[in-house]
Amino acid sequence: MKIVKTIDEVRQQVREWRKQGLTVGLVPTMGYLHEGHASLIEASHRDNDRTVVSDFVNPMQFAPTEDLESYPRDIEHDAKIVEEHGGDIIFNPEPSEMYHEGFSSFVDMTVLTQELCGISRPIHFRGVCTVVSKLFNIVKPDKAYFGKKDAQQLAVIRHMVDDLNMDIEIIGCPIIREEDGLAKSSRNTYLNDDERKAALVLSQAVSIGINLVRNGETSCEIILDAMKNHINAEPLARIDYVKMVDCRTMQQIPVLDRPALCAMAVYIGKTRLIDNFFTEDV
Repeated sequence: MKIVKTIDEVRQQVREWRKQGLTVGLVPTMGYLHEGHASLIEASHRDNDRTVVSDFVNPMQFAPTEDLESYPRDIEHDAKIVEEHGGDIIFNPEPSEMYHEGFSSFVDMTVLTQELCGISRPIHFRGVCTVVSKLFNIVKPDKAYFGKKDAQQLAVIRHMVDDLNMDIEIIGCPIIREEDGLAKSSRNTYLNDDERKAALVLSQAVSIGINLVRNGETSCEIILDAMKNHINAEPLARIDYVKMVDCRTMQQIPVLDRPALCAMAVYIGKTRLIDNFFTEDV
């Protein structure tokens, strides 16, 4: 396993693999890897001959008021996880390598990016689409792996690949959780002890929603109200959104009459966390 810093190095290595007839998987990450990322790397390792893990905190998807500078970074820690779980290369570029002086080309999307996280983070998905498109062009993988915790991101990337006729298979992988249910996230490191306990309201609300769906409830209002009431009972929690949307369009729906995503973003103190469930998985 090796760490490379330049686009030319990645491309040269992938060309060598292609000459040998090998398949290539890509796991795009922003680093500070945890068990959730490890599961993506393992999936790519199972499916492909070689795996590239990108480790890049993308400045384009952070607004000026967000946590770009404080976002956790630890390349030595990341390298150990990548090696232990079957990755072959870490692509760890500097921002100047990805966005040269005068960079002015972007990949943007409408509809899917205008709900959920797109409301409070209006520039976020343009940054995601642009950097992921660049990574796809640099690595040219057969398959790329994304976690279902970032469900809107997964839907956006799948739609982008379809719209732009990219010859890449997008694989969505299950949410990995702590033993007490909290979804794994690099931002969990921001939580103090009290906030860490309070953050369990997200996974508890997910469980409430799942149980209602399992019991036959189809009214989105009833499901969402039950989840919101539980979250609002926690003094350290502040809801950004809790919504039920169509899996394909990310638009809100009133009744469970199609495959749906129940997604939430909740501030615990100053830390914004997300969680979700798909009704098809219930």
